[in-house]
Amino acid sequence: METNKIKKQAISFKSILNLSYSPVGVKFNFDEFKNSENKFEVLSGHRYCQALMKARSGFMVSLDADGIACPAAAAAFGFRPLPEGLRNGRGLQGFGIVREDKTGENMFKCMTSLEQGKLKSLQLFPLEDLPYLPDIVVVEDEVEKLMWIALAKLNSQDGERVTSSTAVLQATCVDATLIPFKDQKFNMSFGCYGCRDATDIGNSEAVLGFPFKEFDKIYEYVEFLSRKAINNSRSKNTLKLLSNRTR
Repeated sequence: METNKIKKQAISFKSILNLSYSPVGVKFNFDEFKNSENKFEVLSGHRYCQALMKARSGFMVSLDADGIACPAAAAAFGFRPLPEGLRNGRGLQGFGIVREDKTGENMFKCMTSLEQGKLKSLQLFPLEDLPYLPDIVVVEDEVEKLMWIALAKLNSQDGERVTSSTAVLQATCVDATLIPFKDQKFNMSFGCYGCRDATDIGNSEAVLGFPFKEFDKIYEYVEFLSRKAINNSRSKNTLKLLSNRTR
C-alpha cells in the first residue's frame, strides 16, 4: 500500500468520522530502533496510555523499557517482569479496583503479553504522518465515532458479529494494542482505571485497535457509510418526528 495513499485515507477517515484526534499507528520494533532525522521524541517516565495520548494529539513518540513508567504495561510488552504486588492481585485491591485479591491475580494471569526481552521499543505516530507502515491502528475518541468503525469492520466481514475482549484493565496497552497485534483481531475497550487517571481521555471516549492490514478495507466501508448512514443517523430526524408528534 502506497504511503501517500494511506496518508490521504487517514486524513479522510478523520474527516468523515469527525474525529477529535488522529488515528494512531503503532510499530512494534524487535530490533534496535534507529531514530532517523530525530523524528521521534524518545519518552521517559511515560505510561503507554500517555504515549498514545501524545500521538493522537499529533506527536511522533518512541517508548522503550527505560522510558515506560507503568509496571503492568511494561510486563505486557515484555519490557520487565510483573511486580509481585500486581501478580498476586493485592495492588489492584489496594487501588480499590477489585474487592478480592484473587480477582486481581486472575486478571493478570489472563493478560495477553509478549515474551520477556524480545520487544525493543514501540513507535506511535498520527496515521496521517506515517513515517513507515505500522503494525496496529489505535483510535481513541468518542464512542459514537468508534461505533462507525466497528460497523465498517462488521461490513468487511460480511455481517459476522464483532466480538471483543477486555478485563477493564490495561485498555490501551493490552486491549487496543497487544490483542490486535498478537491475535490479529479487531478489539474494543471502554477504557480502564489507569488510562482514565493518567491521560486526557474524556468520560464519553473509548478506544479500539485493529491490525493495520485491515485499515484499507475498514476505510472503504467508513467511506461507504458516509454516503448515507452516518449523516442520516447524526441528523436525528426520527427523534425530531417524535418530538413534533408529542408537542
